[in-house]
Amino acid sequence: MDYEEFTTAYARERELEMSSAFPVLMRKVYLWMTLALVITGFTAYYVAHNETLLTALVSNQILFWGLVIGEFALVIGLSAAINKLSLTVATLMFVIYSLVNGATLSFIFLLYTYSSITNVFFITAGTFAVMALFGYFTKADLSSMGKILMMALIGIIIATIVNIFTKSEGLAMILNYLGVLVFVGLTAYDSQKIKKMMMAAPDAGEVAQKMALLGALTLYLDFINLFLYLLRIFGTRRD
Repeated sequence: MDYEEFTTAYARERELEMSSAFPVLMRKVYLWMTLALVITGFTAYYVAHNETLLTALVSNQILFWGLVIGEFALVIGLSAAINKLSLTVATLMFVIYSLVNGATLSFIFLLYTYSSITNVFFITAGTFAVMALFGYFTKADLSSMGKILMMALIGIIIATIVNIFTKSEGLAMILNYLGVLVFVGLTAYDSQKIKKMMMAAPDAGEVAQKMALLGALTLYLDFINLFLYLLRIFGTRRD
């Protein structure tokens, strides 16, 4: 076998390895994302219907803000230290984050009717699925769009903080619509980005699975934020 034949055979072997690893990794991305959403949903519902836990969250500001800060710490820690963490520890951190996020989201059951929460959830799921499929199958490069969307997201965050003090209902509604547009776009962008990452993975080993876990976290955050913005627009508030 000459050098050219050897390199051709090696390239084909690598393609087979990648083709077998890619679907495994993509399944893990969406499996972990779905699992996190289920954990968050059940936790939010349980806390909202547990008088002791709900009273503790409502009456104890230190506890509530401690959970919020804990959420940020878990996301930043997981993203920054993913290479140093084992897959087991990284997965555990993701599960804990899903639980904590569910606890903080339990307030939506106090603010909105069950029927509107259910309706908005299905609207979110349908929108998310369409944009994720678009990002996965489109031939267009969405990288430049992703950069614009990230800058827009930073602008929304700053404007939201400012509006905490100005309390403008008109600005709040504008930010809600902009938030929907941003996370609809980010869903497509992140879906394409994750696909490229998983295609570049040489195998389905622990390193690649940790990248898949980060991809699941990214899509999970896209879904949750899209849901919350849509809920503020279409949700029916309790009397």
